[in-house]
Amino acid sequence: MPSFKLDGTDVPFEPGETIIKAAHRQGIEIPHYCWHPGLSAPANCRMCLVEIKPGPNQRAMMLDIVEWDAKLGDYRAAQKPKLLPACQMPAVDGQEVLSESSKHVAEARRHVQEFLLLNHPVDCPICDQAGECKLQDYWLAYQSTTKRMRDEPIHKPKAVVFGPTIVYDGERCVMCTRCIRFMEEVAKDPVLEIRERGNLNEVTVAPGRQLDGHYTFMTEHVCPVGALTTKDFRFKARVWFLRSAKSVCQGCATGCNSYLDYDPRSNKAFRYRPRDNEAVNQYWMCDEGMLSYRAAHEGRVVDARIGSKKVAVDMAVAEAKKRLSKVSNPSIAVVLSAQHSLEDNMVMYTIARLFGTRLLYMSGAAEGYADDVLIDKDKNSNTAGVLQIASRAMSFEQLLDDVRTGRVSHVLALGGVAPKSDPEDATALGMLGTLVVIAAHEGALTDAAHVVLPAASWAEASGTYVNRQGVRQIAEKAIEPQGACRPAWEYACLIGRALGLDVRFSKLKDIRSMLVGASVQPDNDTTANNTMTDAST
Repeated sequence: MPSFKLDGTDVPFEPGETIIKAAHRQGIEIPHYCWHPGLSAPANCRMCLVEIKPGPNQRAMMLDIVEWDAKLGDYRAAQKPKLLPACQMPAVDGQEVLSESSKHVAEARRHVQEFLLLNHPVDCPICDQAGECKLQDYWLAYQSTTKRMRDEPIHKPKAVVFGPTIVYDGERCVMCTRCIRFMEEVAKDPVLEIRERGNLNEVTVAPGRQLDGHYTFMTEHVCPVGALTTKDFRFKARVWFLRSAKSVCQGCATGCNSYLDYDPRSNKAFRYRPRDNEAVNQYWMCDEGMLSYRAAHEGRVVDARIGSKKVAVDMAVAEAKKRLSKVSNPSIAVVLSAQHSLEDNMVMYTIARLFGTRLLYMSGAAEGYADDVLIDKDKNSNTAGVLQIASRAMSFEQLLDDVRTGRVSHVLALGGVAPKSDPEDATALGMLGTLVVIAAHEGALTDAAHVVLPAASWAEASGTYVNRQGVRQIAEKAIEPQGACRPAWEYACLIGRALGLDVRFSKLKDIRSMLVGASVQPDNDTTANNTMTDAST
């Protein structure tokens, strides 16, 4: 593979890559504002300027300048290399590039920083971007001087509502145009543009329009400063108090890689951010996915129940044992959940086998909106995972039909959410002699349940999810389980042991050892991707 030297370090690159892209792939940051790996490169911020040394495959251009000579007390003629934007310069095999080690580059970055901060408000104490702002980071690294301009700064519109989700502050904007390019190139809705010229520039929304759609949150995410903020996160938390867990979006079957940001002091999740994975979601997430972090707290099952009465966990397990122990096994059905992890479903599947029942069903949310960018019509994070374990699992509609005909009389179910919830479905579920549900969220199944056990959500327990491409991805635990919540597989084991079944799972690693290899799919007719990977790969 061809390579070049960046400050003395060998950097390999793919043909056609730019200097900054190749460095980014190796985890080396060349300072930038306007460049983004998923967008076009306008080279308008000039922060990524680098010095390219002359060589056999590269010529260097020198500029005639004048510089102040303190000894002479006058200006003198001199030369310096023409600096070039790393975001547009193609990487060349054998070339030598200077970034941090060039005095000319350091001077240029210092001047760029000062220029950007001439009219920029120093309102960091109230700015939501404080703590993760490129202006702050690069000022400390390359400028570290106070503002020299004493004139009144240019004032621009503040707190402009761009649409249902985004608020714009023109004074903080550095005109990187990332938001404009994202809406045009990725979202395919060129609703943003720049108006005026020079230091009067500001981002605006097209006349008669507002910034709406399914990808507006990404305009805030790509903003390197505090110009764009989301109404959802605005003034809610300080980023230096937050911690991040590598997670997987639960909004649909795409399985976008993400960071779940939470405050360990309050045990509360505050936001989702995209995590780069070019094979799954590239650098993006949709609005619905970024808001799905709310499900860590909303609509949760946090207490054990018998009927509508809250009880201790051991009482709920005892009631489940009482209801299930004297039932003819062929009439017991087990319902897997497309919204729960592979580990939870694996234990439920194992219990079904130990019961001796072949009545396996799958529940989950109904289908919804889809597009050709990221959003999948399957609104469950693990449909493919359930089908890897039990390819013959029947639909939720088939379960209701089998209850009506008497084929199924008792049900042990994972997950409370069903594709729909209407009076006819509730009537059918009400015909069951027993319905025991282990669920993280309320839904049609928990509403009809005789016994409910509170499961940990994806945010409270590490779990594996299989996306629509068949890629297994691990979502890390973030917050601590709320109330009496525990991983669903633990409650499934409790019920299994209470019923005298030989359930040998005691640790998460025991389950995951079964998930590696084709042997975990005894009734699967299809070939699937069985390689478990971290979602960051």
